[in-house]
Amino acid sequence: MKLHEYQGKDILATFNVPIQPGYIAHTADEAVEVAKKIEQADPAKPFWIVKAQIHAGGRGKGGGVKVARSLDEVREVANKIIGMTLVTHQTGPEGKLVSKVLICGDAFYSGPTEPKEYYMSLTLDRQTGMDVLMASAEGGMDIEEVAENHPEKIIKEWIHPLTGLRPYQARRIAFALGLEGEAFKNCVNFITKLYEAYVKTDAALLEINPMLKTSDNKIVAVDCKLDIEDNALYRHADYEPLRDLSEEDPLETEAHNFNLNYIKLDGNVGCMVNGAGLAMATMDVIKLSGGEPANFLDVGGGANAKTVEAGFRIILKDPNVKAILINIFGGIVQCDRVANGVVEAYKNIGDISVPIIVRLQGTNADKAAEIIRTSGLKVIPAIELKEAAERVREVMA
Repeated sequence: MKLHEYQGKDILATFNVPIQPGYIAHTADEAVEVAKKIEQADPAKPFWIVKAQIHAGGRGKGGGVKVARSLDEVREVANKIIGMTLVTHQTGPEGKLVSKVLICGDAFYSGPTEPKEYYMSLTLDRQTGMDVLMASAEGGMDIEEVAENHPEKIIKEWIHPLTGLRPYQARRIAFALGLEGEAFKNCVNFITKLYEAYVKTDAALLEINPMLKTSDNKIVAVDCKLDIEDNALYRHADYEPLRDLSEEDPLETEAHNFNLNYIKLDGNVGCMVNGAGLAMATMDVIKLSGGEPANFLDVGGGANAKTVEAGFRIILKDPNVKAILINIFGGIVQCDRVANGVVEAYKNIGDISVPIIVRLQGTNADKAAEIIRTSGLKVIPAIELKEAAERVREVMA
C-alpha cells in the first residue's frame, strides 16, 4: 500500500524521525490558511514550499513542487497545482490528477553552514535476502540519473535479519556521506530511527529524497516515500484508512475487495491462475506464445465460484485483453470449484467475445473437465502447459 508524502512523514514522526513539518490543503484558500499557521510558528522562514500529493516520484521535475515567497504566491501556486494532471517519469504519459497539496515551511534558510541534500532509502534486496540501506551525497531530483550513470556514488549497507542494523553501519554511512561533527551524530541518530520505522511499519520501501542537512546541522526528512507491505496490513489496522483509492488502479481496487491478488499489466492476454509461482510461469508461457500478459491474477487457494467470477469480470474490463488463459493446478483449490466459477461467470456476464483457454489439472480435474464439456461454453481445453501456449498462439494469430 502506497502512502502520500504527508502520511509517511506523520508516521515517521511517531518514531521520532526529524521531518520537515507541513499541512495538507485541498483548496487554494486552505493553502493560504495553513501557510499563515506556518508563518506564525516560525516567522524567520522566508518562504513556503507547495508540493503536489500523488503516488509518484519526480514531482519537482513535473512542475508539482513550487516555491512561494508570499501568501499571494501560495494562493497562486496552489491554485495551479490543485486540479492539474501531473505527468512524471513514474506516472506514465496519462499522468495523475492532483487533488491536494502539502504546504511546508522553508527548511533551507541561511545559517552557520551551507544546507545540503542527500538520498537515503531502505528496502529488501531479494538477491541476498537482506534489507539494504542505500545512501548518496547526490540527493535530490536527479537521483535516478546518478544511480544509472554513477552507481559508485550509491553507498550500500546490507542488514542481516538476525542482527538488524548495527551502530557501526549507521556510522559508516554517515562518514561515507562526508558528514562530521554535530551533523554526523544527527545523521547516525536519523538512520537508526529510520530503520526502526522501516521495520516496525512492515515497509516494503522507505525512501527519503532529499534527506537534508540544514544550515544548523540538523538532519531532516524533507520528503518521504513509504510503501507498506500489503501482506502485513493485518498488523496495522490504523494504516488501512490511509489508503487513497483514487490513486490506485480501479481494477486493482476491485480485486482487493474480493481478496484477489491482481496487478494490471500492459499486455493483451488475460490470465487467471492459483499460486504466485504458477502465475509467473503462466506469464512466461504467454510471452513464449507471442502474446503479452495483460495482468497478474492469483485467485489463491480458497477460490470459489464467486471469486472466479469476480476475477473474470475484472479481466474483461481491460479493453486490451484479446484472449484469456485460465491455468489452475488443483492442490488446495479444487478444479471443479473453478470450473463452476467459469460456468457461472459465463452465464452471469453474458456473451464473452474473447477466446478462453482453460487448463485444469490436479484435484477433481476429471470432474472439472466434465463440467466444462457439458456446459456448452465456447472454451478451448488444454491439458499440458505447452499445449496451452499453443492454443494461445493460435487464437492470437
